[in-house]
Amino acid sequence: MEKLEQALQDKLDQRKEVSSYRSMVVNTDLVDFCSNDYLGYARLLAEYPINKYNRVGATGSRLISGNSLKIEKLESEIAQFHNAESALLFNSGFDANLGILGCIASRHDTIIYDELSHASIRDGIKLSLGKSFSFNHNDVKDLELKIQRASGQVIVVVESVYSMDGDCCPLTEIVEVCQKYNAALMVDEAHGLGTVGANGEGLVVHHKLEDKVFARIYTYGKSMGGHGAVVVGSSVLKNYLINYARSFIYTTAMPFHTVDVIRNAYELLKNRKAINQLKSNIQLFKRHLYQSVSSKFIDSNTPIQSLVIGNTAQAIELAKKIQEADFFIKAILAPTVPKGEERLRICIHAFNTEVEIKRLCAVLNENIK
Repeated sequence: MEKLEQALQDKLDQRKEVSSYRSMVVNTDLVDFCSNDYLGYARLLAEYPINKYNRVGATGSRLISGNSLKIEKLESEIAQFHNAESALLFNSGFDANLGILGCIASRHDTIIYDELSHASIRDGIKLSLGKSFSFNHNDVKDLELKIQRASGQVIVVVESVYSMDGDCCPLTEIVEVCQKYNAALMVDEAHGLGTVGANGEGLVVHHKLEDKVFARIYTYGKSMGGHGAVVVGSSVLKNYLINYARSFIYTTAMPFHTVDVIRNAYELLKNRKAINQLKSNIQLFKRHLYQSVSSKFIDSNTPIQSLVIGNTAQAIELAKKIQEADFFIKAILAPTVPKGEERLRICIHAFNTEVEIKRLCAVLNENIK
């Protein structure tokens, strides 16, 4: 026991030595330019009435005692909103990616994923029986080369909006390549839901490519202000996941109040108020940065605005200066991003005021040389 704990402590000490040690903080009074609550629904939904039920928990997995007409009705509504045949709810985006990627490929198949794919995608692929390798970020030519070298059924996995860079995938071109080689395409819309499309439907619906994409994953812990996730696609896919996705089969179903939060968030999307305000705030932020400063950011029209520093100590120091000005922004360090790509990840929200955005830009303009 002591020997194991000492080994664990040694690994923690190693992270501290290179300034990559993770610890949790509680944000109490800083202005939020850090969270994924892009539309502010985590605040707005607190005002919505949540129905009272005769039980708090779901009492079991959906295949045992946790299923309900309420959940099935919500899945039908979600499928309709995203122009899909079927939808299946999971308890988180991580669970959804583990579930589908862990069971969708046989040992004869190949999964090809963007090199900047989220940890949940990578971990899901590790559970798969299939072969796998990555392609260069958003590089369609490299993707095509990798598909040509692959065997069996090819499954391509991309994100609509990448969580650390804030850029969108070249979806139309990726679809064309997948169609050319009969590859199945999966799109993780975790950061696209609520931020892309006329009503926040995501990148796939925005480009009207629903029938060209095998599966889409939408998560509710970001723009939607809640928790959980959904996989949308064909009814065959849904039935397959019910039978083979272990993170769905062997977990307790989400409680009814979570179902209510998700449904209320979709209702909020329909009035577009927060969506329009978010888009306006993103442009306001970009307009008030000096050209010499904005040129250092990764080009993005999404809420995620990333400034790559490339040095751990400098990223931490700049984040500290911004926090001292009362803004909640954190440095993103290796191994979350590759070493040498340490950065500030600034998230713009619908609830950020014009004064707050201009003040933040002034601090950035003053401290970035």
